[in-house]
Amino acid sequence: MQLIDLKWPDLAALDRDIPVVIPVAALEQHGHHMPLFTDSLLLGEVIRRVSEANQGNVLFAPLMWLGNSEHHLDFPGTMTASPRVYLDLLKDMVENFLFHGFRRVVLVNGHGGNIVPMQQALFEVRQRHREREDLLLLAITYWTFGAKPKQTNGLFVQSQMGHACEWETSMMLRIRPELVGDYRAAASTAQEGPFAPAHRAWITKDRTEPGHIGDPRNATAEKGEVIFRTFSADVVALLERVIKWDGKSWEG
Repeated sequence: MQLIDLKWPDLAALDRDIPVVIPVAALEQHGHHMPLFTDSLLLGEVIRRVSEANQGNVLFAPLMWLGNSEHHLDFPGTMTASPRVYLDLLKDMVENFLFHGFRRVVLVNGHGGNIVPMQQALFEVRQRHREREDLLLLAITYWTFGAKPKQTNGLFVQSQMGHACEWETSMMLRIRPELVGDYRAAASTAQEGPFAPAHRAWITKDRTEPGHIGDPRNATAEKGEVIFRTFSADVVALLERVIKWDGKSWEG
């Protein structure tokens, strides 16, 4: 079910144990060859596939395209909410659904910069409602479930998500190839720095001059389909677990 298609009495009649999905993404630079709306377009396709698979037992809020993208601001076209404003925005969206009586809320994310703020937002919401035992508040990023496309398909070069990389470029070639520029002319950019696994604070221009991170040159539409199928199935499986949650226990 799509929230934007419903009238308020329709919403009022829903079982409050139905999972609510809030998709969150971004509008930011994606190198010389990918559109600014990449994260939102890719997450939108994941959500489209997930919603088709769920057949009315999940409520989907409209995709939130404004994200935490301050690290990309040196590149023109990037739009961002400041980190604290973004965190509060996520909290308010979740609190809206809790106010209306829903108990199971899942933030499904499609942008790396949103990961820490959305986890912190749900942490703060949970503390505010610490007396309750009936809440299930989850934050997930669609490519972090542990699926390994490189092991599924030996044609992949990258083993993890980058930025306007082999994976994202392949996904865009699958759904909107007319928006993809000359990705074969892009040079490879390292995905990890010499201090890994320590987390180094960074802005994008520290790591890359053209804006992409990874190697887009190996992208294909066929790889994009593998990635979409893999990650959409992961989200579907998680939502099935959310639906089956017993409404109280940690184990579910």
